[in-house]
Amino acid sequence: MSNVSSISDPPPGPDGLPLLGNQLAFLRDPYGFMTRTAREYGDIAHWEDPTGPVYQLNHPDYIEQVLVQNNENYVKGDRFQHILGPITGNGILNSEGAVWRRNRHQIQPAFRPDRIREYATMMTDFAMETLEDWEDGQTRLVHEDMMEVTLRIVARALFGADVDEHVDTVGAALGEFMAASENLAHLVLPAGIPTPARRRIERAREDLDEVVYDLIEKRKRNPTERDVISKLLEGDEGGDGPGTGTGTGTGTGTGMSVDQIRDEVVTLLLAGHETTALSLTLTFYLLAKNPRVERELVDELETVLDGDPPTMADLPELSYTEKVVKESMRLYPPVPGIVREPVKPDIIGGYEIPPGATVRMHQWVVHRDPRWYDDPLAFRPARWTDGMEADLPKLAYFPFAAGPRRCIGDRFAMLEARLLLATVYQRYHLELVPGTELNLRATITARPKDDIPMTVSER
Repeated sequence: MSNVSSISDPPPGPDGLPLLGNQLAFLRDPYGFMTRTAREYGDIAHWEDPTGPVYQLNHPDYIEQVLVQNNENYVKGDRFQHILGPITGNGILNSEGAVWRRNRHQIQPAFRPDRIREYATMMTDFAMETLEDWEDGQTRLVHEDMMEVTLRIVARALFGADVDEHVDTVGAALGEFMAASENLAHLVLPAGIPTPARRRIERAREDLDEVVYDLIEKRKRNPTERDVISKLLEGDEGGDGPGTGTGTGTGTGTGMSVDQIRDEVVTLLLAGHETTALSLTLTFYLLAKNPRVERELVDELETVLDGDPPTMADLPELSYTEKVVKESMRLYPPVPGIVREPVKPDIIGGYEIPPGATVRMHQWVVHRDPRWYDDPLAFRPARWTDGMEADLPKLAYFPFAAGPRRCIGDRFAMLEARLLLATVYQRYHLELVPGTELNLRATITARPKDDIPMTVSER
């Protein structure tokens, strides 16, 4: 890490254009820009964009300071809300303070270890149903397949609902939102100015709302003791249906309005399947590029499962399967970066970070840093030994973030990824269609810009 004797000047960083700063350079090649900045300017770098100063933290200790040690001083901020708020409203991904603590407390029981264990059989069953549509020699768009199955899983597990009739609607709306979120005007123009991207996002929200308010209404008529919507409805303030999503409520109680419940359901519905679907898709891609790793994975599945569907009880013996998932999320983290804003000044690496500045922390950069990972661009699941993990700095690996805002569904996601990966690879070999390239967006998630067609062959 850098040794700095003065805090009066900002840390070094790339020069930018007048007014736009480095915003265009970042948007043109986000992964290249963030990587070059780290390698050229060190553990903390500074640049400007139209919203003000940006500080990129590239050392695990600095990231730990923001996300863990001094987390109360850092909020998601206006920039994050500007991107995600039009879809998720004030859900737990971007709410703050007392609202975030209350809502997370309401949702947390669905992710207790005992509840997570209950989901395992259902996850495997849905995976096997998905494979019923696959045929030997067929070409599949695997990202679409994984988005569909993970959406069905999260809806059943968390909301006790079947969403088969809504899969296409939710998938299309999410795709529209992700594509529109990359638009430069959407990011830098004032919120009140209509743009084509913002109109696309508005239509995506309307489509999602139709699905989500229907789920809420059905659960209001038939509450259960175990799903998230029923738990949230216990504190319903009396909101009377679809509204602005502002979370202000219309009743006289002290709980959550229907609009607030809508925000939490949308957040869980989208975040609960998007990242796992991405993780699996990118794992399939990596396995197709690394046949020796695939062979070792299949050997473990054959030895442990002997042709039976994977269960929760099998997971301790599927250690290489877990390493494959962890290594995939290291090399291609589904969420490639985290953004925070300090409320009060903070000193990081000897430099003062002013209130309102944008602090960027990129899993993509840290997970590929040669200081922490030997041959960092290689896909080597075997690297994940107990000794290797013990030697890593705490936040040299943080695919689910860290601290109080660590992903609430991290155990759910890891369980799902392992079970689905095992189910698919004990039955099929997946091969990339020649000419397929992997081009990733860098908005909220690292989503492929194009389809990833793969030919599936029965084992």
